[in-house]
Amino acid sequence: MARQRNIWRLARRPVGTIAEGDLAYGSEALPELQPGQFLLQVLYLSLDPTNRIWMSDAEQYMPPVGLGEPMRGLVAGRVVESRKDGVEVGALYAGMGAWADHMVTDGQGLQPLALPPGVPLSVGFGVFGLVGPTAYFGLLDIGRPKAGETLVVSAAAGGVGQIVGQIGKIKGCRVIGIAGGPEKCRFVVDELGFDAAIDYRSEDVGARLDALAPDGVDINFEQVGGAVSDAVFARMRLFGRMPLCGLIASYNDTAERPGPAASAAWRQMLMRRLTVQGFIVTDYAARWDEAVQALGGWMAEGRIKTRQDVRPGLERALEHLDSLYTGGNFGKLLVEVGA
Repeated sequence: MARQRNIWRLARRPVGTIAEGDLAYGSEALPELQPGQFLLQVLYLSLDPTNRIWMSDAEQYMPPVGLGEPMRGLVAGRVVESRKDGVEVGALYAGMGAWADHMVTDGQGLQPLALPPGVPLSVGFGVFGLVGPTAYFGLLDIGRPKAGETLVVSAAAGGVGQIVGQIGKIKGCRVIGIAGGPEKCRFVVDELGFDAAIDYRSEDVGARLDALAPDGVDINFEQVGGAVSDAVFARMRLFGRMPLCGLIASYNDTAERPGPAASAAWRQMLMRRLTVQGFIVTDYAARWDEAVQALGGWMAEGRIKTRQDVRPGLERALEHLDSLYTGGNFGKLLVEVGA
């Protein structure tokens, strides 16, 4: 009898918020292992805002997931069978995969995952798999932080935001986080060492920024968009920088929001000589080891701490994904698929 796997496939393209029936979950036969392939047992699945983009057919940085195809996701797993030279049973691999508990693969899009001593797989994958390099390259290459500058980080208690803020502190910045709820705000200040935090759910973001950063903001690490972004953008200083990592507030929109021309943002960018640069972390693939080495060193020194939000059950992946868009996650969101 053929071996089975559990898997999510894209059934239809979501309109607005992802709804029941947009993805289909079921069991199916595993493909037979061919020469040059190996079988990966998926241990963790990363849930990221970009998952919603991949489900759409809008312009994006890689081909959208096709209807009927396995849902794409970043995974970490262990090799349980191999017919590929150089790939040993028991080895850990991470990279682009599928929302499934097992994958037959030739290794394309996957890399061996070497964990620093004492670092659990969930932490190593949560940091080095995507969010750590995103924070590292976005802040250092685009934000170009200098000692004494003010850095504002939206989604500060999320996977990327928590690391951005701590790198900012390492570089001598004054760091203000924006997060949803008092628990998250306490976490980024008391546990991660941010200088201050703003609860966008209960506080006026603009008024709090005026109090906390009366001279304005030098760097806005942008992940959210919408009204929170507008409040920070209006307070950018001359020659400010804005690494544009994501716009999660608009990913479930069914109509276009007003653009920069409507909000006079173009004039502001001109008069304050701002640098606004979008980026995708895969742009830095050739430098990935640089980020891993730096982040690993800072973690070993105790200068970077991270929190993972690990949720059980592949069958509940869609439910867990929804928490990203409602602010329900606390830390890097991972699904524990296998033991």
